[in-house]
Amino acid sequence: MFIYNLTIRFYWFIILFASLFNKKAKRFVLGRKYIWQELSNLKEKNLYWFHCASLGEFDQGLPLMFLLKEKDPSIKILVTFFSPSGMDHYHKRNHCADYVYYLPIDTNKNAKKFIHSIQPKKIFFIKYEFWLNYIFVAKENNIPLFSISCILRPNQHFFKKSGVIFRKGLQCFDLFFVQNEETKSLLSTIKINNVIITGDTRYDKVIDNKINLVEDITISNFLQNKKGLILGSSWNMEESIFKQVLDSGLIEEKVIIAPHDISEKHLNQIETLFNKNIIRYSNYSNYNNEQILLIDSIGKLANAYQYVMFAFIGGGFSGSLHNTLEPIVFGIPTVFGPKHSKFPEAAFFIQEKVALEVTNKTDFLNAYTYFKKTEKEVKKKCDFIIETSKGASQKIIDKIFI
Repeated sequence: MFIYNLTIRFYWFIILFASLFNKKAKRFVLGRKYIWQELSNLKEKNLYWFHCASLGEFDQGLPLMFLLKEKDPSIKILVTFFSPSGMDHYHKRNHCADYVYYLPIDTNKNAKKFIHSIQPKKIFFIKYEFWLNYIFVAKENNIPLFSISCILRPNQHFFKKSGVIFRKGLQCFDLFFVQNEETKSLLSTIKINNVIITGDTRYDKVIDNKINLVEDITISNFLQNKKGLILGSSWNMEESIFKQVLDSGLIEEKVIIAPHDISEKHLNQIETLFNKNIIRYSNYSNYNNEQILLIDSIGKLANAYQYVMFAFIGGGFSGSLHNTLEPIVFGIPTVFGPKHSKFPEAAFFIQEKVALEVTNKTDFLNAYTYFKKTEKEVKKKCDFIIETSKGASQKIIDKIFI
């Protein structure tokens, strides 16, 4: 534990130093500056604490949060984020969190102070966030601790000889709700058997998104009642490949680009890349028959999938693949880059032939041609996948309130 605590303190020192010249690191530090003052007035008797690394994990927790509120309206929900990207954008989701904070850095002192301040009735760590001091302090105080939509891989430190302290942390959890059989089997190798396979709560989230769709007049007018293509949460690599695709002259459909980075610098780069054949969403009043609509704000992507027939999902060239369930729930064939080993649903979608991996222009065009021929079959398979994968959140609720 000494080495773990030393590493945490060194990490905090690095972040403090980086905050002098890095905007994200600065938000990371400043966001935690006044947390103890904010928590000093928090006096809730029935508080449930959810910890999420970032926005993706928040999406996984949301279906469960809503069901908890339905089950017991007296419950108050506190959410903590580790990353600024979660704190910066959570408010653009339809949510029921009563309190939202940054998680103080995981020192023993902070963990004791934080848990004493909020006094949660139950604690939920989403997916793969395991902060040892918080875990041990929760255990010392006999607070029920659950891992939600947990997914683990064989190469993680929990399963190495050097991971003794991390295994002790996992042994403190009252129950693991895991996404797949592999995670359950891995946990059994370290003698953890309080495990239930419930699946991924994100399926419930994307189903809810689809049920509560809203019309986007700008996108609808841009596409003129025809289905388009979309680059969802795109990075430079996806944008570069798609530029080559458009230059081939084989794509006639209109295109929506919703970049991962919506800074003015990156938006300008995209506009330059596509030779001005592009109009910003916020500037649509000046539309002049451009082929590409550039989404220049956060929060519109999940809703935009209703308008397209083919999706190129970003992050697959960096290992940070965006949520592929969002297009699949609409029955949309999907492609993404090759670095998706941390996202088993991507491999599953490829196996079910509703998605394909692409590495270049040729791969993309081959996938585009293939999916044009199999559109009806893909839609049918996607519907089946969604129907048979829903309900993870309700399964968790049923176990928690036995």
